[in-house]
Amino acid sequence: MANALLVAAYKPPFLSSNAYLSHLKKRFGISKAGYLGTLDPFAKGTLVVGFGAYTRLFPHLQKVPKTYRATLWLGAKSASLDIERIESIEIIPEYKHSDIEQILFSLKGDMCYTPPVFSAKHINGQRAYKLAREGKTFSLPQIQMSIYDITLLSYRHPFVHFEVSVSEGAYVRSIGEIIAHKLGVNGTLSSLERLSEGAMSVSAAEQIRILNPLDYLPYPQLHNMHRFSKQMYDGKKITLKNVQKGKYIVCFEDFFSIIEIFSDGGIQYILNRIEYVDTLKKTR
Repeated sequence: MANALLVAAYKPPFLSSNAYLSHLKKRFGISKAGYLGTLDPFAKGTLVVGFGAYTRLFPHLQKVPKTYRATLWLGAKSASLDIERIESIEIIPEYKHSDIEQILFSLKGDMCYTPPVFSAKHINGQRAYKLAREGKTFSLPQIQMSIYDITLLSYRHPFVHFEVSVSEGAYVRSIGEIIAHKLGVNGTLSSLERLSEGAMSVSAAEQIRILNPLDYLPYPQLHNMHRFSKQMYDGKKITLKNVQKGKYIVCFEDFFSIIEIFSDGGIQYILNRIEYVDTLKKTR
């Protein structure tokens, strides 16, 4: 078993991301691991997990757009904006299909909004959801998100089923709340599934997909670099002439590096000596 892995795992609903991570650590027998964007306990879907040295890749992975499918329950009120903390349910009149489509279309683009109090945002060193569960009063500053696309999949009153692609910093629970408020009612998500983070995804049927990290890094790969293998393994400075400045991946038989090349040909190691193996072969 390789000690460094990148996987897309399908988190089941009503399980925290941390609890699911503990399960994956035991499954793969690797104690060091972390994940990209947290999935709410009630949510399901793609959770990208790095094991070993691959946690160091997280800032570099191409992880947007994030795509979700969600069901909004119109008339339901919840402090957490999901079905875990339903406070009341109001019977409301049915809306025109075209009115809901128009509202969803109006959300495309950039917007400032207030994230939900039941979120992983930090307030004086503590998670907002922890303070909210303790009944403490606080406010969160507005943040920005981008909605790249949003589509109405179906409307069976009082449930609005939609798919949305968003930037980092977006909470789909808040998008549901915004839709409901534009209709003049309360609303909460009754289901949420993350389909992908960037191009990284896994289906419910597949459950676990081993990912090649080189496929999800946004940098071009430099080839014919084997003569520099020993120098780069040792982290020595080298000069690469006739190469356009920028960030690159340099891959060898058992490790790879991310480097930045400057206009004079000098390089800087951004990440060096990251384990690289044929994970698809070695984990079967």
